Amino acid sequence: MNERLEKDLKSIDQVLNQTLDLGLAYLNRLDSVPTSVEVAEADKIILEDVGLGGSNTIEQFKNKYEKLMVASAGPRYWGFVTGGSTPAALAGDILASIYDQNTQTNKGHGDVSALIEFQTIDLLLDLFELPKDFMGGFVTGATMSNFTCLGVARQWVGNQLGMDIGKDGMTRPFKVLSAVPHSSAIKALSMLGLGSKNIVKVKVLEGNREAIDIVDLEQKIKGLHGEPFILISSGGTVNTVDFDDLEAIAKLKAKYNFWWHIDAAFGGFAILSKDHRHLLKGWEKADSITIDGHKWLNVPYESAFYFIKKEHRLLQVETFQNSNAPYLGDPLDNFNYLNFLPENSRRFKALPAWFTLTAYGRMGYQEIIERNIACAVELGNFIEQHDKFQLLAPVRLNTVCFALAGADADSKTKVFLNKLNDTGKVFMTPTNFDGKSGIRAAIVNWRTTIKDIELVQSLMTEVVSGL
Repeated sequence: MNERLEKDLKSIDQVLNQTLDLGLAYLNRLDSVPTSVEVAEADKIILEDVGLGGSNTIEQFKNKYEKLMVASAGPRYWGFVTGGSTPAALAGDILASIYDQNTQTNKGHGDVSALIEFQTIDLLLDLFELPKDFMGGFVTGATMSNFTCLGVARQWVGNQLGMDIGKDGMTRPFKVLSAVPHSSAIKALSMLGLGSKNIVKVKVLEGNREAIDIVDLEQKIKGLHGEPFILISSGGTVNTVDFDDLEAIAKLKAKYNFWWHIDAAFGGFAILSKDHRHLLKGWEKADSITIDGHKWLNVPYESAFYFIKKEHRLLQVETFQNSNAPYLGDPLDNFNYLNFLPENSRRFKALPAWFTLTAYGRMGYQEIIERNIACAVELGNFIEQHDKFQLLAPVRLNTVCFALAGADADSKTKVFLNKLNDTGKVFMTPTNFDGKSGIRAAIVNWRTTIKDIELVQSLMTEVVSGL
């Protein structure tokens, strides 16, 4: 055995304890870790013939790069839709790395990881109050969840038109209807060969809305003259967390022949809020649903899951099966995740979710969701009452979309955001909404409290007064 490897094997406790000490030091000072830093170009590096060994490498990383790690896991990182990781989720993720399982099958020889993934999907169906006629699995993010769902949707439409797209490819195009699809859904359509030009844009409701106009949707459906199609609806849009009328869409699904996919990457968690759960009424009628774990579930990055109706099980296998791998067995007789989703190599992604759901339960997550929503409402009220800011849309859930008010608002908004982020105490991202430059703050972290909102309000007042 290589000398360095043998030494690390014998001192693995020291190496891992050193790693844990470094990570805990970061977590214990997370409130004071900057939310953004200035990073120069990376130093050039060469591969040495003789490595440093684990312990020395940890020290080199600590000295060179640890201070450049931003507080993306912290309570005031409001860029994108980034959750942190609960303590239990971190425990699960550490063990997922240690056990290093390739999660595949639930029968015969193998490991228990697939059974735990099944359990975790059942826990999630309970959390979201969805029926057990859905099956699900874990993928890397909302992009791959949308890809998985829309891949099966593509197979379904092909089946309706007499095509086996999984085997023969597309012999004719078909339509995808949507109003405000997330970029990841459009990316998935592109990867699936469906093409963004085949998206039929449905009108949105008037009054600064991003939700589907149901009347226009039905007119667009009638215009297809019975042709099967895919509908992508929103369970919370990116900028304003607007929800399509899922109950009305469910009624249309009873009348017309289409695959209904809901992108509810983080909006699906609204089911846990007593004041917002009505926004998801009817979503159990969908064929497929995307939800992202590393957002409001607060598990480490690269964790999302899909829900697809079990009645489409065969179509899912037709889409993703490893047909030239006889050693994997019959995909329907001996369930193997490798035949139901894109990745063949699968990290034990379900374990952090299993840990955190088991640790905190429904009430734990309900408290996080309702607290985050209350924080967003408080920030929105502050912006609405301040004469130098304006809300670009109502605060509908956990995201605040706003800009500076008055003349030259677009240019001032960009300057303000840069100065605010430069404080290193909060991080928000730029956006565009309704033709205006804006700022987007998405609050999904389990650590965030009203005290964080108050701190940021003071920062915003200070920065804007200096413009």
